[in-house]
Amino acid sequence: MDAMVSVKDGEVWAHDSGAPDGRAGDGPLPLVLLHPGVGDSRIWDPVLPRLTERHRVIRYDARGYGRSPAPTAPYSLVEDLIAVLDHFGVARAVLAGSSMGGATAISLALHDPARVAALALVVPGVTGAEELVSRAFTAEVGRLAEAGDIEGIVALTLRTSAAGGSGDDPEAEAHIRSVIPAWFAGHPHHVPDPPAFDRLGELDVPCVLVLGERDQPEVVRTNEIMADRIPGCRVVRLAHSDHFPTLREPEAVADAILEAYGAVT
Repeated sequence: MDAMVSVKDGEVWAHDSGAPDGRAGDGPLPLVLLHPGVGDSRIWDPVLPRLTERHRVIRYDARGYGRSPAPTAPYSLVEDLIAVLDHFGVARAVLAGSSMGGATAISLALHDPARVAALALVVPGVTGAEELVSRAFTAEVGRLAEAGDIEGIVALTLRTSAAGGSGDDPEAEAHIRSVIPAWFAGHPHHVPDPPAFDRLGELDVPCVLVLGERDQPEVVRTNEIMADRIPGCRVVRLAHSDHFPTLREPEAVADAILEAYGAVT
C-alpha cells in the first residue's frame, strides 16, 4: 500500500507491505527500512523479497528523495520517522537503516527507546562523529557543487563510495545520479538531530552492524568504533561491499537484518 504521509510542513512517500497474511497492521513487529543518502528507498529492492516473505515491511523516501517532494521548511529526519510510524499505527518496530538511515535509526533509539525493538545498521552514519566523512571529500563536493559540476560529483562519489564496483557500475551510478537533486534541495532546510556518537553506550536493544570493507576508510573506522561502543553489537564484515551493500552482497545484508529481527525478545 502506497501512501503520502503528512510530516511537519510537508509530506513523504511511504509503502507498507502489510502483514504476510494480507492483514495490514496485524501480526508481529513491523520492520522499517531507512535508506542512505546515496539512494532512495529503492536501494532496498534487492533484499525486499526475503524480508516481506515473513514480515510486514514499511519503507519511505526521505524529503526530496525518490517519490517524496523536496522540503520547503526546516525538518528533522527523526521527526519525519516518528510521523511515518504514527501514520501507520506503529508503536514499536525493528529498524534497518543504511548510512543516513542508520543515523536516523540510532537517533530514534536514543530519543524514544520504547519505539525501537532492534537495530540492523548497514554501513551506518551517526550524528556527532566528526571523522565520519573526510574533510577533503567534503571540500571537493562543495567545490564541485559551487561550479554546478554534477558529473564531477557523480564521478567523485563513484570513486569513493562505490569503490567495490568493477568500474562500469551503472546501477550504483543511477542511484547516485538520482539523489543529487535531493542533496541540493535538502541542505538549506535539514536540521541535524542531536549528537549520538558519544551516547552509543546507552543503546539497549539487539544490534547487528554491517561493515563494508571497501567503503571509505573514515566510514570503516567509524563503524568499527560504533560497534565497540554499542553494547552487545555484532559486526558483520562484508569483504566485497562498499557503501552499497544491498547492491554488492544483498543476501548477506538480508541475513543480518533478519538476525537482528530474530534477536527481539
